[in-house]
Amino acid sequence: MHPRRLFTFALAAFALAGCGTTPHVDTAPATPQAAQPPRKIKIGLALGGGAARGFAHIGVIKALEAQGIYPDIVVGTSAGSVVGAMYAAGNSGFQLQKMAFDMDEAAISDWALPLFGKSSGVLKGEALQAYVNKAVNNQPMEKLKIPFGAVASDLKTGQPILFQRGNTGMAVRASSSVPGVFQPVAINGHTYVDGGLVAPVPVRFAREMGADFVIAVNISTQADAQATVSSLEVIMQTFSIMGQRINQFELKDADIVIQPALGKMGSSDFNSRNQAILAGEQAAAALMPQIKQKLEAKRRL
Repeated sequence: MHPRRLFTFALAAFALAGCGTTPHVDTAPATPQAAQPPRKIKIGLALGGGAARGFAHIGVIKALEAQGIYPDIVVGTSAGSVVGAMYAAGNSGFQLQKMAFDMDEAAISDWALPLFGKSSGVLKGEALQAYVNKAVNNQPMEKLKIPFGAVASDLKTGQPILFQRGNTGMAVRASSSVPGVFQPVAINGHTYVDGGLVAPVPVRFAREMGADFVIAVNISTQADAQATVSSLEVIMQTFSIMGQRINQFELKDADIVIQPALGKMGSSDFNSRNQAILAGEQAAAALMPQIKQKLEAKRRL
């Protein structure tokens, strides 16, 4: 072969060989980014005060459970602390309903004898304490199945106190001691009365206990809605008037506010417990789409 042609052929072969040995860069397929799972949030249930109107709390709990919504934290004031304690002990909404129907008003009424013509309350409150302790199997607050708090008011300082440990019945009794109706409760050198004086619906305390999402239940009545035919109802009306101003600020911090339509149901109307439970159930069911939507949004944050 002619030398020039041989050189040209070799050069071409070399070039072709070079093309054939170009390094191959293997690009791994992009890994699809896994969707972030919804984060676990703590649901707090803040149950307000309102004496016999508190039966509505049971209906709210039933409606929440029917949709698979179970609070991680429960905090209550007055009547809300009674229902809250029994719920935190592990009783379902239906069990609470049965307990409500079986409840004898006399079981929580222990009349106090006036001392020298004077008395700080017509009921001692010991019967309520015993009733609650029996309902929670005498478990202290820190042993209940759901973290639970009861709000009371320090009679001397006017400051709120959140009970989370100790005798469950005594804490509930303190939270429920409406001045003039129940005698104040002495605990560790302090005297306590109804928590409705400082936190009618304890939303902020649910937050303090670690709730990310607070469902508040307001069972207080409008000042012009409730008939005042007894001394108890006059006192509870006074509480409602005071509580409305506090609630204007307190309820703003709740994610959901449920207000059962209890109309003119009196604070001492234990005969209307069935209607109150139904009203609570209906009010919670009406807000269920909103509750689910806000819960899902909170989980995706």
